Amino acid sequence: MADITIQEMQEQGAKKTYERLKSDRQPYVDRAVDCAKVTIPALFPKENDNKSTKYETPYQSVGARGVNNLASKLILALMPPNSPFFRLGMSDEVLAEYMNNGQEDTKAQVEQALMMIENRVMKYIESNQIRVTVQESLKQLIVAGNALLFLPPAEGGIKLYKLMDYVIQRDGLGNVVQIVTLDKVAYATLDETVQNLIKTDKKPEDLISVYTHVCRSGENYLSYQEVEEQVIQGSEQTYPVAKTPYIPIRMVKMDGESYGRSFCEEYLGDLNSLENLSKAMFKLSTIAANIYFLVNPNGVTRVKKLENATSGDFVAGRKEDVEVLQLDKYYDFNMTKAQADAIENRLSFAFLLSSVVQRNAERVTAEEVRTVASELEDTLGGVYSILSQELQLPLVRRILNQLQSTGEVPNLPEGTVEPTITTGLEALGRGHDLEKYATVLNLISQIPGAQEMINWNVMLLNLFTGVGVETEGLIKTQQQIEEEQQMAMGQEMAMQAVKEGGDVTNG
Repeated sequence: MADITIQEMQEQGAKKTYERLKSDRQPYVDRAVDCAKVTIPALFPKENDNKSTKYETPYQSVGARGVNNLASKLILALMPPNSPFFRLGMSDEVLAEYMNNGQEDTKAQVEQALMMIENRVMKYIESNQIRVTVQESLKQLIVAGNALLFLPPAEGGIKLYKLMDYVIQRDGLGNVVQIVTLDKVAYATLDETVQNLIKTDKKPEDLISVYTHVCRSGENYLSYQEVEEQVIQGSEQTYPVAKTPYIPIRMVKMDGESYGRSFCEEYLGDLNSLENLSKAMFKLSTIAANIYFLVNPNGVTRVKKLENATSGDFVAGRKEDVEVLQLDKYYDFNMTKAQADAIENRLSFAFLLSSVVQRNAERVTAEEVRTVASELEDTLGGVYSILSQELQLPLVRRILNQLQSTGEVPNLPEGTVEPTITTGLEALGRGHDLEKYATVLNLISQIPGAQEMINWNVMLLNLFTGVGVETEGLIKTQQQIEEEQQMAMGQEMAMQAVKEGGDVTNG
């Protein structure tokens, strides 16, 4: 799409653009509803559903357990709670400059400073419930294949848009051309200027549709808001491409499609089959649980006397006159159950329900993260690369930009520092470097004379950085070391003078 202006976007209209792009979105919405029916129906309701809608619970729980389990495994591997999922690294030009000038100490100090920024970003993620919202978006990806995250530049925090609340258009390379979001906002919460744009009288609790139109123009994204097909004055915004607060994410990328495919869609056949078999077994079990007695109408046994008799009573009658009606369906039931068990085993493998790592604690070990990452890598394959480029990397950039705008972290010169996402088996961030240093230290101890060749100040600083510990106040500066050495020499000289004075006196 060619460069566009705000005025041209407003002429097109946000609502009109939304309605025009809905037709392209509809097949993905229909598939998402089908996937939600056999997993967690409330995750993706129909367009007309509301808070009072009562959803029909699936007859099997494998789908729901699978979605929750896979989302937990993904969030554990993508955003480990006890270590950064990214690292800030200096560009090759900056590194070369440090090495050429012999500034290894300065390089280590810069690494320590970048580690402190990483920790600040992680604190922001925890304090603003970023991880909670990202985990919710992962559930949307598993069921619907699409989700949109919005990080308000002014307010901070994060908001999730489900697939039925936004439309998107991409070019042939997958780059976002335009986005239109739909927010249902209570009339009483709108600004007075926005309320004046609404012609008809509204109750305070009435929901008003607010559309936000985002469109790419060159190296920027332009946006404005609209209500009742009227532009909200003052809502115009401009964002650089790398700093736009909108992050559209997909589970499975399909070339030529603006929307992604879900994980459940790939296993929808098994999920539907298991649902039907579970429903059949439930109904058959319900029927089989009912007990009916057949009485020979021409027999001598009196039904009334038999019904009123208590345990141990003697009742006149004949045994052959009464028999229990039983369904001769045990073979069919066992065949159905065997087929259902086979499907459940396949789904358990696909959704990692039989994983060796089940814990989702606040503090998890590096080995647990590595194990989960390995399982996900084997099962999901290319999902990691998609989530790295469309979720993790944009998320880090948006948060860094947010913290820089508020002055909580220093401004990083353009092109000098870039975030690098570590996923898959490398999902341990700087902690992975610590393992490398431990190997090096073990080798150094085995080589004669190698310890004298190591700059231990830089090594110590790198070890602290690898562990994730801020060194401020812990490691002595070169000036402090020199002052302590001078002080020790002064004390030694004073003690020597006192000793020599005592020897003279004694003499």
